[in-house]
Amino acid sequence: MAQADAAYPDPQAITGQQIVHDPTVIKLTSGQYVAYSTGGVIGARLSKDRVHWTDEGNAFAAPPSWWYEYNDTGDPWAPDISYRDGTYWLYYAVSSWGTNHSAIGVATSASGLPGTWTDHGKVFSSGTTDTWNAIDPAIVRADGKLWMSFGSYWSGIRMVELNPRTGKAIGGATVHHLATRPDAPYAVEGPAVVHHGRYYYLFASYDACCSGVNSTYKIRVGRSTSVTGPYVDEDGTPLLAGGGTLLLAGHGRFVGTGGESVFRDKGRDVLAYHYYDAGDSGTPKLGLNELSWGKDGWPTVR
Repeated sequence: MAQADAAYPDPQAITGQQIVHDPTVIKLTSGQYVAYSTGGVIGARLSKDRVHWTDEGNAFAAPPSWWYEYNDTGDPWAPDISYRDGTYWLYYAVSSWGTNHSAIGVATSASGLPGTWTDHGKVFSSGTTDTWNAIDPAIVRADGKLWMSFGSYWSGIRMVELNPRTGKAIGGATVHHLATRPDAPYAVEGPAVVHHGRYYYLFASYDACCSGVNSTYKIRVGRSTSVTGPYVDEDGTPLLAGGGTLLLAGHGRFVGTGGESVFRDKGRDVLAYHYYDAGDSGTPKLGLNELSWGKDGWPTVR
């Protein structure tokens, strides 16, 4: 089992349907919270109070046909939900384990609710000759432009500019490099970029996911005054040189914390992630913690 460290706060207590993996959460204009995640055809959970969650099926009734180019079951991973210009945008990845033959797609909805999404196909893809992996998308706006961070293993975390009208990668866009590790397999993935104060903060998951109580996932963070980097950690070590300030690691029964995203609620930033419950045979569950921002600008988990 992964080593525990009692110094980290436990996640907020929740009830109802707690099983989730790679969650993305948003508070809808209706006042409800929705969480989408890996599993099913993008699994959906709803809550009225951020405490009690119900299983609401899937974002899609069936996989769009193009997903089967990337795996035999049309299985989507690691969604990201955002809201702009009166529309909800849901990004997601399709791939299979151990390959970078991968693609990121996008769908839109007026309400953000499961069953209301219209798919618009591929945003960006990677192939076996690329040195990056087009999975784990996360959207951020910066200086009037729209950006997507992504990446898993291979050479780590990357970023491309998107066309705000289509939500897709600009043709010929530069693939910026944000974070990696010195040694293979370059175990960093699942980025999320948040603007706070003068800085953009890059959150990412490090080490091993998806092994139940043996998972070693942990969340690290770096920051930059530019959305495309260079990002450094609290000690000044570049994230391109293996840096990353440790934000949250496994502790007690909350093992392998990662697959994170950040959303705004009641004027605060909230970290959403999954952990593997050592008290429940390593079942992946939803973790929620508010973030505090210190005088030095660095976040901590509450």
